[in-house]
Amino acid sequence: MEVILLERIAKLGQMGDQVRVKDGYARNFLLPSGKALRATEANKKRFESQRVELETRNLELKAEAESVGEKLAGQSFIIIRQAGETGQLYGSVSPRDIAEIVTAGGFATSRNQIVLMTPIKAIGLHEVPVHLHAEVEVRITINVARSPQEAERQAQGEAMDVVEEMSMADLGLEVGAALAEANGDED
Repeated sequence: MEVILLERIAKLGQMGDQVRVKDGYARNFLLPSGKALRATEANKKRFESQRVELETRNLELKAEAESVGEKLAGQSFIIIRQAGETGQLYGSVSPRDIAEIVTAGGFATSRNQIVLMTPIKAIGLHEVPVHLHAEVEVRITINVARSPQEAERQAQGEAMDVVEEMSMADLGLEVGAALAEANGDED
């Protein structure tokens, strides 16, 4: 289906571009969300008459996103989750969780603005991109920890997901000592 883009869309085009997209993408996302119009003659004329208004609105939204982005960039947010000894979370941290914690921190965001390729499944510091506008992206740090104290230590650079490791030699000595102790008790 041919559509006229009403705003910049990543990997698709700029405002005013006439592009061909799959019918389902147009019907289910672009048209209902107001990001595009069907490329009919009537809509082409309508777009040209509203072009200046749309570009002005886009610039205002971009300027607003940039001002929020300056405040949000580099911020760190703490999420407390249960995890095993190895640092593997029992659940995961999803874009919805991150959006809630960022909103609680005083920045209006939605889960659609949080860009995670895969959910966060381990404790530690994770850098997450936030798309505030089609042309404005900032990065925030998500500090996933088991407790507030652990989050504070992680923020200072201490690794929390390290499990105490034993070499095979140490393990052999412990097993030998335990066997010797067990044999000594039998005498």
